[in-house]
Amino acid sequence: DGAINFTASHNPAQYHGLKFSSADAGPALPEITKDIEARASEMALRGGALPMPHGASKANPSEKVNLRQNYLKRLEELVRFECLKKADLRFAVDALHGCGSGYLDRTLSDHGVGVAAIRTDRDCLFDGTGPDVSEENLAPLRKVVLDSKATAGLATDGDADRFGIVDRDGTWIQPNLILALVYDYLVETRQWKMPAARSVATTQMIDAVAKSHGQGVHQTPVGFKYIGQLIREDKIALGGEESAGLTILGHIPEKDGILACLLVAEMIAARGASLREQIRATYQKLGREFWPVRENLHLSDEQKANAVGKVGVDSSTLLGRKVVSVDRTDGAKFVFEDGSWMLLRLSGTEPLLRLYVEAETAAASAKLTSEATKWVLQS
Repeated sequence: DGAINFTASHNPAQYHGLKFSSADAGPALPEITKDIEARASEMALRGGALPMPHGASKANPSEKVNLRQNYLKRLEELVRFECLKKADLRFAVDALHGCGSGYLDRTLSDHGVGVAAIRTDRDCLFDGTGPDVSEENLAPLRKVVLDSKATAGLATDGDADRFGIVDRDGTWIQPNLILALVYDYLVETRQWKMPAARSVATTQMIDAVAKSHGQGVHQTPVGFKYIGQLIREDKIALGGEESAGLTILGHIPEKDGILACLLVAEMIAARGASLREQIRATYQKLGREFWPVRENLHLSDEQKANAVGKVGVDSSTLLGRKVVSVDRTDGAKFVFEDGSWMLLRLSGTEPLLRLYVEAETAAASAKLTSEATKWVLQS
């Protein structure tokens, strides 16, 4: 009927909580989680859950199962391991003390791929930094990649649903760019002539790749449950979010960091090029570049209320730029005349206002980020 995951997701240990998955292993949709919350509130008002009847545990014995083999077998159907083995590459793998340990590293080595694995031991405080696959948290992986001259570094977060990638020169690669590359690769190698899906906060490089293949893109609110629904309906080849979540056609309707890392490894093996080389080649193919940025703004309640009021106004110009469209799928996304855009939305999981920006050059993205931040902080 479903599953309960005990997890803080990519957040530090103090965020520990429950995540409910539906029977198809996808994230439960809001109507289900709201129903669970309502029932829990009602039970709390009545003094908490009723004690189990005496002897109930004997009548309903629990069963301990190991799902590892079923899962690894499915990965063999989705990933071209023969391509990886033939390429004779070596990867550095970082489990960040999370539950991905013994999966990504093991399945690579079981298929004859060289692996150097770190942080595979259990540490429920995750080195005190949290199990997020951020550039900062993956500094130890970067060191291993450079020291061992690995082809790339592959990482999964605490509950292994997000991916982190470090190129062979030690550069942390933006998840946005990985999504666009993997989608392009899957359409080419699997002949999946199908659309992609991305959240409103994710790079429009995916749209440009889709267009180059004669395909469209489904835009969703932030939250993988919306992408999961499109996977359930077999409508997309790949669904992804800029926060390092990815799944593909034929897999569960939930993000999977282990699968994402394996697809990146396969793509490097098949194309025989570093990720930075692949990004440059894709920019060339698309005729433009994409430089996404995300900033987390820690604001007071007053500043937040002020920002929400500001973005609620429709305007034909903003920050001295002509606005061509405003999208309120989730927060407020302003698209400008030159194709650059900015999105402001309150985080659903942390006390933050998130600012997302994308422009055609690193300098233009930095300028837009700086101007947008000043605009938000002005009273």
